[in-house]
Amino acid sequence: MSTTGTGEQLKEIVREKYSKIAEQDKELNESSCCGATCGCSTVDFKVMSDDYTTLEGYVADADLGLGCGLPTAFAQIKEGDTVVDLGSGAGNDCFVARSITGDKGKVIGVDFTDKMLEKARINADKLGYKNVEFRKGDIENLPLASNVADVVVSNCVLNLVPNKKQAFAETFRVLKKGGHFSVSDIVLEGELPEGLQKSAEMYAGCVSGAIQKDEYLSIIQQAGFTNISVQKEKRITLPEEILKAYLSPQQIQEFTTGETGIFSITVYAEKPTSCCAPGCCD
Repeated sequence: MSTTGTGEQLKEIVREKYSKIAEQDKELNESSCCGATCGCSTVDFKVMSDDYTTLEGYVADADLGLGCGLPTAFAQIKEGDTVVDLGSGAGNDCFVARSITGDKGKVIGVDFTDKMLEKARINADKLGYKNVEFRKGDIENLPLASNVADVVVSNCVLNLVPNKKQAFAETFRVLKKGGHFSVSDIVLEGELPEGLQKSAEMYAGCVSGAIQKDEYLSIIQQAGFTNISVQKEKRITLPEEILKAYLSPQQIQEFTTGETGIFSITVYAEKPTSCCAPGCCD
């Protein structure tokens, strides 16, 4: 099977799952592997998500409990900025960002799931926001001109993208010189057990699409970004009820007591002001 074919199949898995997630409530999404209906939806744990409710601009109808961090809170957004949210879902981070950019700024959410886009647009209409828009598009081929964004944010989405190098290259392209991003994502330390790594359900649930932390940061550097830093890191503890769906008792014991782990990291990086990398002068 070709890499392209595999990537397109994985995208379709994610698209189908997140179409279903768009119709679920937050409580179910938080308790079921980052939203995926993976046979563990009765487990009452906030497996990945962080609490948005204290942030200015929070809109409950836009919070599906799908994130693994608070990138918008770390993104150093300023009034008047143009902000792009990759994998914007129902609009949660877009509305938080808009509370900071104000009327002078602009927020663009990009998602490839029609039902998510529909939900986000309904939320924006209810709020009466004229400077928040949602575009259908693939993160590997963003529907945006080059050098348009002051800030890019993303929450637990880039790990779901098959071609992460292309995703970060596109992020670099759409940022203005001197612009920056803050993204929260799932990464690994050590080798994830095969049962978790190969499961399509867990791929759509934010885990099996993850790569090693060092590789993730290296891809960002190779894309041309500078001043890369991890703003926040937390270990993800998967409940045993979830692990049982994929691992044997022995594998669970080895996974939970060993050094291998699943982590949420929030990463910051800047596009240089000088033209010193591919795409800088586009």
